[in-house]
Amino acid sequence: MSGKGNCYDNACMESFFHSLKVEAIHGERYATRQEMREAVFEYIEVEYNRTRLHSANGYLSPESYEASKVA
Repeated sequence: MSGKGNCYDNACMESFFHSLKVEAIHGERYATRQEMREAVFEYIEVEYNRTRLHSANGYLSPESYEASKVA
């Protein structure tokens, strides 16, 4: 059942890569590989990790979740 190419074994990463492709990469044209790397980095570090709503946080962004725990 498990093995290379079986998306069900790695559902969390498959979900992340789907979001990355659909929200950041699909339809974009990058002039250089470095430009693409910067766009992916910005998506992960700015959009996905900081502002995107996460079910594990009660559908709050990580910033909002942290603020609610500190306050």
